Amino acid sequence: MSRILIVYAHAAPNASRVNRRMIAAARAVPDVTVSELYELYPDFVIDVDHEQNLLAQAELIVLQHPMQWYGMPSLQKEWLDQVLEYGWAHGRNGRALAGKHFLLAVTTGGSAQSYSEGGEHGHPFSAFLPPYRQTAALCGMRWLPPLVLHGARRAGEEAVAAHVEAYRSLLAGFPASLAQRTDTGAPRY
Repeated sequence: MSRILIVYAHAAPNASRVNRRMIAAARAVPDVTVSELYELYPDFVIDVDHEQNLLAQAELIVLQHPMQWYGMPSLQKEWLDQVLEYGWAHGRNGRALAGKHFLLAVTTGGSAQSYSEGGEHGHPFSAFLPPYRQTAALCGMRWLPPLVLHGARRAGEEAVAAHVEAYRSLLAGFPASLAQRTDTGAPRY
């Protein structure tokens, strides 16, 4: 039984500078299962039973992806639409995910400053999180402060290595590492 499930979506993982390293580090952590959506479901036909079984076994569910047009890649959205079914993940009798922890691990192309009222995106990064937070709330999951690396394309090697290590350490230290993040209330965005 895996305690951590990472639902990973990157349409061009070999072109990734940061997510590729994050997922490699995560795979090295015991009790981590990675569901790499674009590898498993290139035709967008998702094995719902398999994915629900992985979710049911996990204590921590991580959505990892690069932000694209202020949201998740299209296959990850399709995964949510198909896998988090009414009556299973939410709604009447839908309590399969209740009490589990939910973590968003994302990278952005824009700098942290670009996610401000005066920046290119016109809003703080937190303004783009309501769909994720509401998904967690609807399913009865515990929202955790997201782990975000802004400006991933331009980040220096030292910043990338530190971010990858922070991710690996957070997963390896579960659940204590996440309790510390919750207690401090210090979101990483």
